[in-house]
Amino acid sequence: MAKGQKDNQFVKEIADMSADFPQWYTDVVLKTQLVDYGPVKGTMVIRPYGYEIWERIQEELNRRFKETGHKNAYFPMLIPYSYLVKEADHVEGFAPEVALVTHIGDTPLEEQLVVRPTSETIICSMYSKWVQSYRDLPVLINQWANVVRWEKTTRPFLRTSEFLWQEGHTLHRTEEEAREETLKMLEVYREFMQNVLAIDVLTGVKTEKEKFAGAVDTYSMEAMMLDGKSLQAGTSHYLGQNFASAFEIKYLDSDGQLKNPYQTSWGVSTRLIGALIMAHGDQRGLKLPPRVAPIQVVIVPVAFHKEGVLEKARETAERLKAAGVRVELDDRDQSPGWKFNEWEMKGVPVRIEIGPRDIENGQAVAVRRDTHEKSFLALDTLAESITALLDDVHENMFRQSHEFLHSHIDVCADMTEMKESLDKGHFVKTTWCGSRECEDRIKTEYSATARVLPFDRTAVGDRCVCCGKHLGEEERAKGGTVYFAKSY
Repeated sequence: MAKGQKDNQFVKEIADMSADFPQWYTDVVLKTQLVDYGPVKGTMVIRPYGYEIWERIQEELNRRFKETGHKNAYFPMLIPYSYLVKEADHVEGFAPEVALVTHIGDTPLEEQLVVRPTSETIICSMYSKWVQSYRDLPVLINQWANVVRWEKTTRPFLRTSEFLWQEGHTLHRTEEEAREETLKMLEVYREFMQNVLAIDVLTGVKTEKEKFAGAVDTYSMEAMMLDGKSLQAGTSHYLGQNFASAFEIKYLDSDGQLKNPYQTSWGVSTRLIGALIMAHGDQRGLKLPPRVAPIQVVIVPVAFHKEGVLEKARETAERLKAAGVRVELDDRDQSPGWKFNEWEMKGVPVRIEIGPRDIENGQAVAVRRDTHEKSFLALDTLAESITALLDDVHENMFRQSHEFLHSHIDVCADMTEMKESLDKGHFVKTTWCGSRECEDRIKTEYSATARVLPFDRTAVGDRCVCCGKHLGEEERAKGGTVYFAKSY
């Protein structure tokens, strides 16, 4: 088979997402060159196209973090094992996933080292040195780093043995201030998901079973993927004084008393790229929101061997770059149809086609990736038109995400209704008594977990979906309205 024929087949070989969603996902992440598999089982190599999406995420979040007073720092990847065991719930939660360093060459280490699964322990050890007085508070620090969690089942971006993330770690003088920080950062994430990634999410508090190891309360945002499963897209934790007490972080307050500060941590990871793929993609491949797309506009010259076509395409590309648009001119020696197919698969939000007739008419053809709609745009005002078009693409993608989420949530009163909804790939909004027994039974029988207890706790029933128990004040305090779903 000729090389051109192989290439042509390559850009078309994506599994049917309605028949095999996991294979569709794998095909998309590999064939759009977002990632490749690393040599160590469970690891991934993030290729330039995928890493640039991560860079856009970093830029957008960094701006938001700095606007809310946070500063970036970096802490070591290797942590003494004794640090991990200082907080009992924390070590129990992470023990199965921890990678240990036991030797340097052939020489055993006196103390084993942990390759960080998260950084609470080492950061707390440093905070115990840095914080002496109430004047040192609050501490508002974030770090961008890699972490290692030895996952049994892996999938690029969603769950890998090593991944990239940011983790914020803050100290506060009062519980009220720390809780305010926890919810503020959850809202920063929610706004980012809507206004940058164009994904609607549900937010709320995790159950005791699902919360972060060592936290008092964990707040989460849950996104619905196109197969109806939930993806935990980010978390914000109120840690209380648990870690501060274990690591002896103390400050002298204005009343002359030594006190433990209150603490938070919060983070998102490269899992967000997986969320983008599975919340927006279609049978043609990726569908990237304009604000994180590495290439916002691709220009494909049609019949570029004809006089003036390539020159006009280059001129147009330069004008769009000058207007701040991330643009790519595809002048490769391939047919326009092949290029259209490839750039659609890679999810570029807008394609511009320029041919001899377009130049004569002073226009270009614009094709949207989200709707596949074509329009004719005047070349003289193309930069302004494209900027407005990209905003409209974003708004439409968010609107589609919002509508998909809320049209796939069912209110269920009993286990039969719950099973039917979960089997359809829907989220279930229901009433739960708050007991671990009922939570475990639902997970065992339906492979569904409690995703969040929403902030709006308006009752959708008065009996537990699982055991049928009537909910009194005590049960509503522990449970009440909850979302269950199958998840990644």
